[in-house]
Amino acid sequence: MKVSIFGLGYVGAVTAACLAEQGHQIIGIDIHPQKVEDFSLGHTAIVEPGLDELLRQAWRNGLLRGTLTSDEAVAGSDVSLVCVGTPSRHDGAMDLTHVSEVTRQIAAELGHRKKRHVVIYRSTMLPGSTEKLAQEFLSAFLRHGSLDVLYYPEFLRESTAIADFREPSLLVVGTQNAKPLHPDLALLFGRDAPVIDWATAELLKYACNAFHATKVAFANEIGRIGKHMKIDAQLLMKLLCQDTRLNLSPYYLRPGNPFGGSCLPKDVRALGHFARERGLSLPLIENLLVSNQQHLQTLLSLIAERGKEVVILGLSFKAGTDDLRGSAMVEVAQSLLGHGFVIRIYDPQLNLKRLVGSNRRVIDLKMPHLASVLHQDLASAIGQKGLILAAQQCVSIAELRKHVTAAHHIMDINGWPELRSLPSTYEGFCWE
Repeated sequence: MKVSIFGLGYVGAVTAACLAEQGHQIIGIDIHPQKVEDFSLGHTAIVEPGLDELLRQAWRNGLLRGTLTSDEAVAGSDVSLVCVGTPSRHDGAMDLTHVSEVTRQIAAELGHRKKRHVVIYRSTMLPGSTEKLAQEFLSAFLRHGSLDVLYYPEFLRESTAIADFREPSLLVVGTQNAKPLHPDLALLFGRDAPVIDWATAELLKYACNAFHATKVAFANEIGRIGKHMKIDAQLLMKLLCQDTRLNLSPYYLRPGNPFGGSCLPKDVRALGHFARERGLSLPLIENLLVSNQQHLQTLLSLIAERGKEVVILGLSFKAGTDDLRGSAMVEVAQSLLGHGFVIRIYDPQLNLKRLVGSNRRVIDLKMPHLASVLHQDLASAIGQKGLILAAQQCVSIAELRKHVTAAHHIMDINGWPELRSLPSTYEGFCWE
């Protein structure tokens, strides 16, 4: 394919070199004449292992040329790939100025031609940016079916970018409303790429970087504790990473219920107190409980908007147990009762006569009237209407189908997709 690449910085140069290696013809465009001149000769000022060699090879094969003119680049290509920067403004906001200007230039040239074209954004952009750019500059071409617009996030690490492009650890392509890719476009991505919508693809890039930053900050905070206590934190983290069932796994990476139980809140609280006593500042760890509480408040706010009659499916902090210590649903029930809501609870694991010790004290302190709202019969718990908070899979879909009506509104707290099949309005807590 003939590909024009807008922006010959790090991402643009690496993308150009790797696409040329696959046999695509590349036109590079940049506002800096020196970058364009170097690119046309198969050179770059960017230091990246293997990049110079790939660019020289592409130049020898006649697959590279540079230009300062956007109309020449668009006219000479089937695909325009946007790799210009999205720097931070002084207040931390993303600056979309360069991407907007490039999109305007591409749109101007598209108005002079009838050939089908593809615009692919690789610049890191916040969710909604592709939609905004498409509406502002490209809507007419999208309506006429003469243009495809994709968002193709990059996950290139400096010093290993060539290898990351050839064998990406993560590969997705965002299309408008997750529309399937045209088969010809698959050639650009090297293998079948999962297709998602624009905004999800945009947020994925930020989620990855925020997760990487979180891991670094977390390891460094544990390292500060280790240094203070003469503990080898390098060894400690190496041991932590040996647990691939929980620590290095997708196990806890599921948006939904705030965390709870007898361990996490207690131990996070104790570690933060331990650090403060020793004059150590651990803002990430110390704010875990703050973030968790804010997540709970978000849930309570959503519930308050859905009416005054609420059914809770699953009260304990974890399915299959009767442990109420630190349970977010206990906090939800307590708050709703205090604000005059009518609530009903169904949890087949709960037997109030068996609750003892600290588990019993949770109920005595926070929900002394639990017996009056806890239903042993599913039908009486569900009732004829109201908001159903599906906190746990404590009952089968088949049983729910017998009792859920169109007058119910289900809020899925932890990701139970089969709930969508029930004859009621469905809503995900952290998803649609």
